Amino acid sequence: MSGSAEAVAAAIRARTSFLLTSHARPDGDAVGSSVALALALDQLGKTSRVVLHDPVPTPYAGFPAVDRITYTNKVEDQVDASILLECSDPTRPEIDGLGGGSVINVDHHVGNTLYGDVNWFDPGAAACGEMVADIIDALGVEWTRDIASHLYLAIATDTGSFRYGPISARTFETCRRVATAGVDTATLSRQIFDSYSLGRVRITGAMLDRMELHCGNRLAVLALDDDLLRRCDAALEDTEGLVNLPLGAREIVAVALLKQQTPEMFRVSLRSKGAVNVRDVVANWGGGGHVNAAGCTVSGSFEQVRDAMVAALGAAIARAQ
Repeated sequence: MSGSAEAVAAAIRARTSFLLTSHARPDGDAVGSSVALALALDQLGKTSRVVLHDPVPTPYAGFPAVDRITYTNKVEDQVDASILLECSDPTRPEIDGLGGGSVINVDHHVGNTLYGDVNWFDPGAAACGEMVADIIDALGVEWTRDIASHLYLAIATDTGSFRYGPISARTFETCRRVATAGVDTATLSRQIFDSYSLGRVRITGAMLDRMELHCGNRLAVLALDDDLLRRCDAALEDTEGLVNLPLGAREIVAVALLKQQTPEMFRVSLRSKGAVNVRDVVANWGGGGHVNAAGCTVSGSFEQVRDAMVAALGAAIARAQ
């Protein structure tokens, strides 16, 4: 671990105006961490703006204060500091102009380059939301129900409903305090995980129908392109989390989802169980993430990318035995 919540809190107290952001194609941790911290800054009388490159996934759009997020690829705000949450390097937000003041870097992904003027890197955190919870405590800010709701969004999604990641007693203590703040976690979980479109149901069936199995049925490969999305009347956001589904089969210990970006470029999302380390796999292509959840971008045809992933993941599975 590098840095601390107290060091980040001290940097915040010393400054007045902030830009808060997270990585492009935001997930629940990106949204929850950013908005929770912005709400905490409000209590301190600080000025803040939350900016993201891409829209919030629909299931999270109804969360408190999500409407304060603005979407852009460039900022020109004159602020005292930019706070980058869950970004292993400063290019991850895909937003130009973020270095206008001091940079505060808060992240839990192995491979963080410690690019900030103030850095807190904690690979033991189950989600960046856990770290934000500690920062809020260090600032002496009360956990309102809205803040607690976003902390729960961050943790519940980044752990896959508490199924993977470095989950610890700290994780459940944070969630205990979420409930104490008045959050109905069962209702919130239904909003997070059970409020998708019919398109999601169709695309789920279509992707699973096309699923390939390799390595003695221990590895599943899923594929997605724009044509399949159109045929299922689905949006890209409807595919969020679908990479995890094959792990529900007892035999499967790793999954690769190949999302076509261009005819010769694929976004690859990897998931695994137990000791199968997919973070090491994506490192070969400049990617990053966690032991059991990671991603990268790979050039080549579908067959070339699939074969490369099958070989690399097969080796990872063998090492884990």
